[in-house]
Amino acid sequence: MLGHQIEFSKAIAEIYKPISGRVSDPDSIIPEGNPEGIQACEEYENIVRELQASLQPELEMIQARVIGPADELLTVIKIVQKSIVKRSHKQLDYDRHRASLKKLQDKKEKSLKDEKALFKAENDVEQATQDFNYFNDLLKDELPRLFALEREFIRPLFQSFYYMQLNVFYTLHEKMQSIDIGYFNLTLDIEDAFESKRGDIREQAEGLSIVRFKTTGGKNKPVSKYGQNKQRLLEGRKSSDASSQLAIEGGPSRLAIEGRHSVDTPPSRRQTHDFLENPPPPYSSPLLNGDTSLGRSASTGSSWGAAAKSKGPAPPPPKPKPSGLRSNPMSPQIPTATALYDYEAQAAGDLSFMTGDVIEVTQKGATENEWWTGKLDGREGQFPGNYVKMN
Repeated sequence: MLGHQIEFSKAIAEIYKPISGRVSDPDSIIPEGNPEGIQACEEYENIVRELQASLQPELEMIQARVIGPADELLTVIKIVQKSIVKRSHKQLDYDRHRASLKKLQDKKEKSLKDEKALFKAENDVEQATQDFNYFNDLLKDELPRLFALEREFIRPLFQSFYYMQLNVFYTLHEKMQSIDIGYFNLTLDIEDAFESKRGDIREQAEGLSIVRFKTTGGKNKPVSKYGQNKQRLLEGRKSSDASSQLAIEGGPSRLAIEGRHSVDTPPSRRQTHDFLENPPPPYSSPLLNGDTSLGRSASTGSSWGAAAKSKGPAPPPPKPKPSGLRSNPMSPQIPTATALYDYEAQAAGDLSFMTGDVIEVTQKGATENEWWTGKLDGREGQFPGNYVKMN
């Protein structure tokens, strides 16, 4: 307890130490600590150390007259506990041998081997009975005597410990009552003394901006650097972005926006000429055209050959599978091919199929060792030509 008091006074003194400026600049050091509080902590630490020195003989007496004999009594009790455990083990052995003997005795027709086992079981039961009775009688006879001796031993030990502890507490109280540190006002109550020492420090701390900082989660509005012109420019840019967003979400039509723009500021001749010469490409949704392959862009639909050449030669075909699963060919007017092997797409734009699937060939390579293009179940993609056979 006294050691904790010393550590507590050191921690408070560390808090009271001054906060100085940069160590590299001695002129910037401005002490802002609490020298009176630091001195009070040092005085309190010295008082506690003196109290430790004065209580040391009492603590040594408690160790020698109370704690030491109690440890010796615990050692004796541990030996008694071992005897109790041995009695339990001997009881288990007695029950086990007795059960074996009863099993042999209940056997109606006994052979020569059974007679020998019965004789051995009787000897084991007799030995187990003697061992169990020894530990059982020992505990029954000596445990009550041990309890009586313990009672006579603990009673004076407890009285000595009580008076020694009372002396320690009296010394602590007398020493603490005689503490005279001017920094503390011991005549007041604990709470009243705390309030008087604190003063208005709470109001000063709450007046700092750092303790009242709260965030709303939203962006702060940009502050104009060059006056109102900068602010108006930002507001105009925001309004133009809002108009574009309305047009995308189904607001006013593009013709209406362009008509209003033409009323305000007519387009120049160069802008009109560029718009007529280079009109924007027409929009066509791949979903409306029935193309559900999202692995490739719609603009690359006509470049299957170039993509096939960039992939290099097709992989070698595996061992042919039985053709019993082949489906009937489709209409002879459309070139079709039957899959000879299973093929799993290796990249975006490839066409996966199973053995026996009939594929509509839309673009055939020059040889079977190239990549072909076909359709299957509404999907279009590339596949190795040596994985199929033309119908």
